[in-house]
Amino acid sequence: MPTRKPLLPDVARRTAAWCGVLLLVAGVVAVAVWLCVVLKTAVTPVLLALLGTALLGPVHRWLAAHKVNRSVAAGLTCAALVAVVGGAGYIVVTALVDSGDQIVASLKDAAQWVIDHFDIAGAADVDDLAENAKNLVEKFGASAAGGLLTGISLIGSLVTTAVLALLLTFFFLRDSDRAVHLAHTVAPRGAGDLVEAMGRRAFEAVEGFMRGTTFIALIDALCITVGLLILGVPGAVGLGALVFVGAYIPYLGAFISGAVAVLVALADRGLAIALWTLGVVIAVQVLEGHVLQPVIQSRTVQMHPAMIMIALTAGASVAGLLGMLLAVPLCAAVFGVIGELRRGYEASDGEGPAVPESS
Repeated sequence: MPTRKPLLPDVARRTAAWCGVLLLVAGVVAVAVWLCVVLKTAVTPVLLALLGTALLGPVHRWLAAHKVNRSVAAGLTCAALVAVVGGAGYIVVTALVDSGDQIVASLKDAAQWVIDHFDIAGAADVDDLAENAKNLVEKFGASAAGGLLTGISLIGSLVTTAVLALLLTFFFLRDSDRAVHLAHTVAPRGAGDLVEAMGRRAFEAVEGFMRGTTFIALIDALCITVGLLILGVPGAVGLGALVFVGAYIPYLGAFISGAVAVLVALADRGLAIALWTLGVVIAVQVLEGHVLQPVIQSRTVQMHPAMIMIALTAGASVAGLLGMLLAVPLCAAVFGVIGELRRGYEASDGEGPAVPESS
């Protein structure tokens, strides 16, 4: 009986198979993102709690290793989180509030300097631009807030999300030892070890990212604040706080905070100090890129800058500023899972057929 010739060549069939796989993965991802957006009230505290657990995991493990009850250790860790985050938030907000007017005024002067020195034709006065922006913000705020009740509701929602995230962080820390059993319970038969390995790798990636980013953000903020204080730039502490917050948004946050510092120096101290400020910002970024990140984040998943920018854009389009903050650690977790799958596939692919022993 003659063999039937395939309708399509082998290359076309392989391409069609891969296209089918990609469409299936894209569909699953799209449904997952849609569900996260629809259920954002429940998803947001869970994600924030996972980030908090990743950041505080070493502290809880240290306490547990010193014979502290797991519940007590989790409670102490969460109390430390509230104290540190509350204190840091108070310092950041106070610094920005105290120097906010000075920074805004310096930015207006810098914009006017650019208009005057570059003879930008048809440019409106900076005061008019600021007034128009203020009116636009007021109109947007009025339409978005919808009145005082909506604003109060928004604050209540934020407080509820923060409290729920804190409680979930407590439970995640206390019951983290049960995660392995849970992975083997929900995994299909025979896939428990793989699911456990993927979970561990994803959590290690997020844990390394959070610890490394926090440490790097602190060093960047301290270095830039000291440099601005030496140069006599106004609002140095507030600008340093802006650098610390912006460090959690890779590349984009550092660019924006550095540009604000340079513009403030340009408006208040002149071109020479602005160039020195630019040199300080560039030096800190070089220190971060070539020393701090390779040393501190050497054990985390390394992603290409283009992938990080794509993740930030996608996160911003899905959930705004919160999406930008969560995009990179989530991508780190995904890349960790992919790396674990690849290692498992390579290990299974390298195993040849068993050779029977000769008698």
